[in-house]
Amino acid sequence: MKQGPSRVHGSTVRTISLFSGCGGSDLALSDLGYRVVFANDISETACKTYEDNLGPIIRAGDIAEHASFPNADFLVGCYPCQGFTQGGRRNAGDSINYLYQHFDRVLRTVLPKAFVVENVNGMAYGDNRQLLNNQLCRYRLAGYRVSWQVLDAQHHGVAQSRRRVFIVGIRSDLDFVYRFPLPLYGKDSGTRPVSQEDVLRGMPEWPTGDFNEEPFHWYYLSRNRRHDWEDPSPCIVGHWRHVPLHPMSPPLKRINTDKWEFTYDGRARRLAYLECAALQGFPRHFKFERGSVRERFQMIGNAVPPPLFKAVVSGLCGLW
Repeated sequence: MKQGPSRVHGSTVRTISLFSGCGGSDLALSDLGYRVVFANDISETACKTYEDNLGPIIRAGDIAEHASFPNADFLVGCYPCQGFTQGGRRNAGDSINYLYQHFDRVLRTVLPKAFVVENVNGMAYGDNRQLLNNQLCRYRLAGYRVSWQVLDAQHHGVAQSRRRVFIVGIRSDLDFVYRFPLPLYGKDSGTRPVSQEDVLRGMPEWPTGDFNEEPFHWYYLSRNRRHDWEDPSPCIVGHWRHVPLHPMSPPLKRINTDKWEFTYDGRARRLAYLECAALQGFPRHFKFERGSVRERFQMIGNAVPPPLFKAVVSGLCGLW
């Protein structure tokens, strides 16, 4: 097993967390020894889940309603931009795609030493690149040296193929150069990726009520939703109808463009929400007891995999 990043010295790095969700990013920060002094998310269910696991730090509500913030050295944000995702419906004009403007507002108000942003990788390609460029420009004008990279969670100890954009900024008056983490798993690392079997072993085979039991629609079977036990999972999404197949399901074969079929008759099901949480890198003791089952899928699928966020933030330890 690869050695994980070390903790920062003490708990002195005061941190503001925006668009915190159920706490994937902040669980990583807690493990590294950071002190979150303000967290916010618009989802009541996600905030209650955050409190169940990380304490009553988070405030539920629209970030636009907050005008003042505590002093902090570090700012993190995982604002949604679903209009630029590579899976599901897209709407580039949706106002949710411009929540980065509120992150920029807080950045200019607090002026932390550094910040980290996580977002969907769809904005890094084609016509969508303009949204990414807008963010980079804003943050540089705010006084930060900014770099970005697309990282795949499976290269950093997560049992899932999940590519996301990370933006890291260092305040321009500080003599520190950030470097993104190198892959610890897969590729040329010499260590195989964490597999579905590694994290799902011992979990119930058929947890009735904890997964979507609707028939598989043609759209669901328009792509390969199943990976083998020894492989990482396909990307965990927030919609319970579209989460991947459990590896116990029969393999799929491609019939033609956008059409896949099971290779034989057998029991097949989508992943359960606790399985999705495990494949996102949440520890089994992390509680998901709030909201409906559908809401649990949503907040798990929208979360940042804690091991991936930890890998990104660990590169800042020399700054403090």
